[in-house]
Amino acid sequence: MQKNERISLIAAVLLTVAAFSVTGCGKPKDGGGPPQGSPPEVSIVEIISEKVAVSTELSGRVSAFLIAEVRPQVGGIIQKRLFTEGAEVKEGDVLYQIDPALFKAAYESAKASLAKAEANVPPARYKAERYKELVAARAISKQEFEEADAAFKKAEADVEASRAEMEKARINLEYSSIKAPISGRIGRSSVTTGALVTANQATALATIQKLDQVYVDVTQSSASLLRLKRNMESGLIKKDSANQAKVKLSLEDGTIYPQEGLLKFSDVSVDTGTGSIILRSVFPNPKMILLPGMYVRAMVEEGVNENAILVPQQGVTRNSKGEATSMVVNSEGKVEVRALKIDRAVGSRWIVSDGLKAGEKVIVEGLQKAHPGDLVKTIPFDARSEAQNNQSGQAGQAGAQAQQASKKPEKAATGAGK
Repeated sequence: MQKNERISLIAAVLLTVAAFSVTGCGKPKDGGGPPQGSPPEVSIVEIISEKVAVSTELSGRVSAFLIAEVRPQVGGIIQKRLFTEGAEVKEGDVLYQIDPALFKAAYESAKASLAKAEANVPPARYKAERYKELVAARAISKQEFEEADAAFKKAEADVEASRAEMEKARINLEYSSIKAPISGRIGRSSVTTGALVTANQATALATIQKLDQVYVDVTQSSASLLRLKRNMESGLIKKDSANQAKVKLSLEDGTIYPQEGLLKFSDVSVDTGTGSIILRSVFPNPKMILLPGMYVRAMVEEGVNENAILVPQQGVTRNSKGEATSMVVNSEGKVEVRALKIDRAVGSRWIVSDGLKAGEKVIVEGLQKAHPGDLVKTIPFDARSEAQNNQSGQAGQAGAQAQQASKKPEKAATGAGK
């Protein structure tokens, strides 16, 4: 009897549980997501044509505007060094003094030789003039007159030769004082006092560089140059011929050089080894920030693209062939794939030369949800970013509230224990 009662009780419990299960299944769930058939949401940017200054970033090196290697033009012993290494010198300043004793003696000797030659001229002239009168009166032979006239002319030639020797000796004496050929900053000296130097030796005594303005030489590939010329011929890029192209510099530490330079020179031949040409620009350098040999990156202005099509870089992907593509939402709200021709980067955007036109909508976010032919819901890119930020803030706030709520039972349990 007890066994039958137990079986009846178990059966009643099972029927009650089954009834509650059926009732719960019939109720709708609160907080459910959107219907599965709704189109995915993507963020888009509407393309507009813009006026953009086209520039190219190229690597290069700094070189001095003027550079002169100081070498002796006469030989001798260095008596003095008259400059401070690393200081500014002016053109004509004496840098080294070679022992001038031998050059002074040579100059004095040449000076005496000139005086001797000049002293021989008057007697020879008088004799030639007297013989000229005598040969006219037939008192002497014509040969004697010609000999006297030749002696006079030789005396005059000796004067000129002696004068030239004296000038040469004077120049050598002046060369014993080695002077700065240009104004600029002088480097270290390769010789000291007491060193023997020779005329036109291979090793320079010092080097002077003019650094208040400098050259920046950068290399550009010949392919880039041809592309630029094609764009100019087609009218895609326009150049102001009245103004020289401006150049900006980025230094080795990433900082931007505060002053702009001007493009002055483009080489007329291509380097066969690298396939590039040299572009030379001039930069003011009043604070001596730019030093010869320094590595820099130059932004060279090539022209202006009046109707540039710019696309955010996150809206451009590559297919299996390596071609640039973008997802575009057409007028029907469906997704299309476009193959693009990328020209260059401008900040965080690409300049597109072919594949897109103004007014089209390019998907920037939600690419993983969009497939060619799908119907999608579009919102502007900026609004999408704000919505994501708001969602992140709300999620953080909800998490904080949940954490605080979880601590309350612990306090209650603690109080109950006490």
